[in-house]
Amino acid sequence: MRKAKVIELSQEEAQRLLRNLKDKVSEDDYKLLEGLINTIDVLGSALREKKISINRLRNLFGIKTEKSSRVLKDIGKQIKDNGPGVEDSEPADEHEDKKDAWTASEREDKMGKKKKGHGRNGSGSFTGMEKIFIPHAELKAGDVCPGCHKGKIYDTKRPGVIVAIRGSAPINGTVYELQKLRCALCGELFTAESPEYIQDKKYDDAAASMIALLKYGCGFPFYRLKRLQESLGIPIPASTQWNIVEDFSKTAEYAYIKLIETAAQGHIIHNDDTGAKILNMIPANGEENEDIPDKSSRKGIFTTGIVSIINDMRIALYYTGRNHAGENITELLKKRYKGKDPPIQMCDALSRNIPKKFETILCNCLTHGRRQFTDIIEHFPNECRHVITIFKDVYYFDKISREKKMSPEDRLLYHQENSGPLMEDLRQWIQKQFDEKKAEPNSSLGKAYKYLLNHWQALTTFLRVPGAPLDNNIVERLLKRAILHRKNCYFFKTENGAKVGDIFMSIIETCNLNTVNPFDYLQTIKKYSQKVKNDASKWMPWNYKQGIDAFPLKK
Repeated sequence: MRKAKVIELSQEEAQRLLRNLKDKVSEDDYKLLEGLINTIDVLGSALREKKISINRLRNLFGIKTEKSSRVLKDIGKQIKDNGPGVEDSEPADEHEDKKDAWTASEREDKMGKKKKGHGRNGSGSFTGMEKIFIPHAELKAGDVCPGCHKGKIYDTKRPGVIVAIRGSAPINGTVYELQKLRCALCGELFTAESPEYIQDKKYDDAAASMIALLKYGCGFPFYRLKRLQESLGIPIPASTQWNIVEDFSKTAEYAYIKLIETAAQGHIIHNDDTGAKILNMIPANGEENEDIPDKSSRKGIFTTGIVSIINDMRIALYYTGRNHAGENITELLKKRYKGKDPPIQMCDALSRNIPKKFETILCNCLTHGRRQFTDIIEHFPNECRHVITIFKDVYYFDKISREKKMSPEDRLLYHQENSGPLMEDLRQWIQKQFDEKKAEPNSSLGKAYKYLLNHWQALTTFLRVPGAPLDNNIVERLLKRAILHRKNCYFFKTENGAKVGDIFMSIIETCNLNTVNPFDYLQTIKKYSQKVKNDASKWMPWNYKQGIDAFPLKK
């Protein structure tokens, strides 16, 4: 059976066909043709919406990068293969021609192409490794040069480097065997004394810190670490691991509480949430759990991620429980000092992300707005290409402002001058699409347009408020830690377990955001636990080394 040839019929072409046939067929035939064409249009739209929904579902399980270079390259190939579309000569190309200073070739000329490296880490990257200085065996600074016998040699301060990496178990140890001697006559037993350098406790501060880092920083379940350690001959039961980190959390919580208090004073606060599981909060077989009183009718469990920015400091916080992100940020802002100006809040457009009792300067994420178009670009290539290209230029100008290290005020003026006209042109262009009925309001394209228009004020806060960010990507990356934990560990068993996870994930991610070694920081607050309890403000990731210098421990 021959395959029927598929003809794509646009709405304009369908109306033109009906006009041409109106006077050539009877009224009954015309009504029949009109009904058939309208049916085809409705079925085509429904099929397109289904494809878009399926693509969005597929993207949840391994989406490709959403970078403009990939998205626009793919759609450009599609347009080339299928031939030029009717929109090719309209605003998208006019915009690119008029703003030729922002084309890809110009960007490469201005910014310079990034030179590819060899992929290896330099010796300066190994900041956590022990360094041993080896002096020259025969010479020292000030000696006469053995080469020319005239000049004097000096220290270059740039030593040669050899990096030696050795493998070991994540948690290692030593077995000390104390010799025992017994009298053959009286039977008295004599045991060798334990050296002073052997600690009294079985698991030291480094072991507790490594378990916490592997579990909450790398998503390494207790049972998996148990199997690894067993295979290496150093068994540590999963229950023992939990006891160690739970005990450690009592000290770490003091640092966590101080992080919350400090984060409440942030100038910019990002927030979002993702799903979570706490077993004892989930009723079994659809029945209510009588052991735990239900504070509300809400059944969902969430992990909220918050990033607070204060000058150069970035603080990461996690909250897991029934509350939405907006409710958790409300609790955070209760700790904000009275008299401080409202913070800039960046989140997506969901109403549950906004605090109800506190004023914030609301920003919505441009990446979420842009994603409305990257999801449907296969079906509306020309329209989506136009929108994505404008967003690409806005991000380009933001990149320039970062590279030039502009102040928030200078960045605002720069965006107003360069990004402002682009965004206003985009708003007018979208409105024109509706006015000229080029987009069906209930279609995926129409919904994408309406998303931008409905949230335009919050999406363009960066054009009115100094320092306002463009997107919420920093929290999206933060939530990947919680998602990794959920993927590998599936759930928290109890609310206490979720709280311990929030404490350690907050501390570890705060260290990462401030380029601090989390393993070193965790060891430090474990060693100086009493001082952390007395005044945690002096033992934050950005100042804890000053505490070490002030209170050195005996070796």
